[in-house]
Amino acid sequence: MPPTLASLVHHSALKLTVRAGEERLDVPVRWAHVSELADPVPYMEGGELLLVTALKLDAEDPEAMRRYVKRLVGAGVVGLGFAVGVNYEEIPKALVDAAEEEGLPLLEVPRRTPFLAISKAVSAAIAADQYRAVTAGFAAQRELTKQALAAGPEGILSALAAQVDGWAALYDVSGTVVATAPEWAGRRAARLTAEVERLRERPAPASSVVGPPDNEDRVELHSLGTERRARAALAVGTAAALGTAERYALHSAIALLTLTTERSRSLHAAEQRLGAAVLRMLLAGEPDHARAVAGHLYGGLLDAPFRMIVAESASSARAAADAADPLGALAEIVESAAARAGEAVLVVPEAEQLIVLAADGGAAVAACGEYAAGVEAGRSDVAAAREPAGDEDELVVGLSAPVGPIAAAAAYKQAEQALSVARRRGRVCVAHEQLASGSVLPLLADDAVKAFADGLLRPLYEHDATGRGDLVASLRAWLSRHGQWDAAAADLGVHRHTLRYRMRRVEEILGRSLDDPDVRMELWLALKATSTE
Repeated sequence: MPPTLASLVHHSALKLTVRAGEERLDVPVRWAHVSELADPVPYMEGGELLLVTALKLDAEDPEAMRRYVKRLVGAGVVGLGFAVGVNYEEIPKALVDAAEEEGLPLLEVPRRTPFLAISKAVSAAIAADQYRAVTAGFAAQRELTKQALAAGPEGILSALAAQVDGWAALYDVSGTVVATAPEWAGRRAARLTAEVERLRERPAPASSVVGPPDNEDRVELHSLGTERRARAALAVGTAAALGTAERYALHSAIALLTLTTERSRSLHAAEQRLGAAVLRMLLAGEPDHARAVAGHLYGGLLDAPFRMIVAESASSARAAADAADPLGALAEIVESAAARAGEAVLVVPEAEQLIVLAADGGAAVAACGEYAAGVEAGRSDVAAAREPAGDEDELVVGLSAPVGPIAAAAAYKQAEQALSVARRRGRVCVAHEQLASGSVLPLLADDAVKAFADGLLRPLYEHDATGRGDLVASLRAWLSRHGQWDAAAADLGVHRHTLRYRMRRVEEILGRSLDDPDVRMELWLALKATSTE
């Protein structure tokens, strides 16, 4: 610990005597400074022991001493050393009373003790304290490195918590707590999620200090990562501000955790390349080869029903220049959810797509749905505020139905179909089951379908516009009644022979036979498409 007034008083060679302020001798001393100026305050930084002989002071004037001592206390001077036997045989009562009144420790320095000896003692104590701090810092660094090699991030957290006499927590990129030391700190760490998310929004490296929540801890938050985007975060909770040795330990832990994070990213990149090869084999209809290449890397993912997720976003192409990267965020959220649940997941960035294989009903699929729902809710808020949403940056996600490895190619097609429908409908996420359980009619809103319908039915509308019949309504009634003449004629309020005549006119005008089921289907869809306008 740094030198204090008490340690100087107990220094056997200095022979100092306390004359005032005895209750404040535990204050640390930053330096010992000699000044005979009547007002040395402009040259003080705070924390000094001021040494004087009262060469230029009227030390017997009570009012002058009150003003002098008050200025010293206001400047942060922690103690006053008065040399007796030089200008005064003893410390004047006016100075002793002023020091007692302000609570400033006043030390009597005997004539045989030079000020230089006091300065040397303070300097030596400060140097010894710094040496102890550096030595302790190196010892902490060795221990942290040892734990990093033996137990990974969890070992680093345990060693760090012991070094700072507090607790430590590690967060993933989504702001979720992944490890704490000791274990009881998990609840405290979880309350800082919002602070971690705010820290993540700042370019890395970044740090912040959180005041004691509920008078519990002082917490320091530090982002981890060598690039502008943080990959993780570290929280350290202590009862008081960190000392020099503790800060050495903290910086060592940050370096080791950053190294671990970057090493994990390198391994992750290699895993993604392997995952891309496995995916290509699955799509090529070679599940056995895919299993052989994957080995135990993806656990039982390739042996159980999984879903294929295909996501697209135009902004991913500009991710290097723009902090907004929806596909990167989705990948991190899915991987974090799978890691927390102990699930295997295959994530493959492909050009401007993100392809994910995740266990059906697992945490990764659920996290994807929650993220998409959050994006869609945010988009609705923007629309309600009537602000431009930036269509090209919108995330679009398609999910396949649950399949096995042998149907991977079909799953990819299903996911792309669902993605196409999501894009057309202005949705963020659509699952393939929603297409089968819904109606085909919303798909007829496509401009190409409407153009086809207009072209097909235009001759009939032009005929009806002349007032020579009602062929469109008659065709609609006849098709809706599945070609039953009497029922359709009754719906129209005409004789069945009149309806037969109109259907022959439809065939003549269109040049198509209504006996052809394909023609009837196209005409029915065309009528539905035009009715949705």
